Amino acid sequence: MTSSAAEHQFPAASAPEVAFLGRSNVGKSSLLNSLLGDKLAKVSNTPGRTQTINFFRLNLGKAGIEPDLVFADLPGYGYARAPLAIVGEWPKFIEPYLAQRESLALCVCLVDTNIPPQKSDLQLIHWLNRRGRPFVVVGTKSDRISGNKLVHSLRLLTKDLGTEVMPYSSKTGRGRDELWRAIRRHTLAPVE
Repeated sequence: MTSSAAEHQFPAASAPEVAFLGRSNVGKSSLLNSLLGDKLAKVSNTPGRTQTINFFRLNLGKAGIEPDLVFADLPGYGYARAPLAIVGEWPKFIEPYLAQRESLALCVCLVDTNIPPQKSDLQLIHWLNRRGRPFVVVGTKSDRISGNKLVHSLRLLTKDLGTEVMPYSSKTGRGRDELWRAIRRHTLAPVE
């Protein structure tokens, strides 16, 4: 039996939301911190540290109480160093959030450019496609491989996942402006 989003205590929607999804240890927290220009998301070398949906309220335009945009950092899927009882609860709130959240404007699916496409990444993209959820795919850790190898890796990921993969490096900032443009396009968020 699946639970509904109404059973979970998500904050009331006050702005368009962007969900960040990916396997454990794909670099979600690093990417979020890079986008935000601050160390708000906790970075860890241990997969599975994010165990709830963490919401970051952003004021991009004029200062005010209500946010212009909300980032939602979801727990990673796949291998996680977290108690099985906790990991087992994740689908009960993640799937309803993704399926039913009306304010969810965009899903940012993160894949690692250093490894071949994973079955779990494909499953996520198929799930989002079936439900008509807008998404972009971002290839993290693109600074770890050189020019030709990166081009080859992105080509493979794009072919196997069936969608364009945007390279991103949290370390160098490569892809930051492109990802912000995609976020603004889907959320109509103001320009900083």
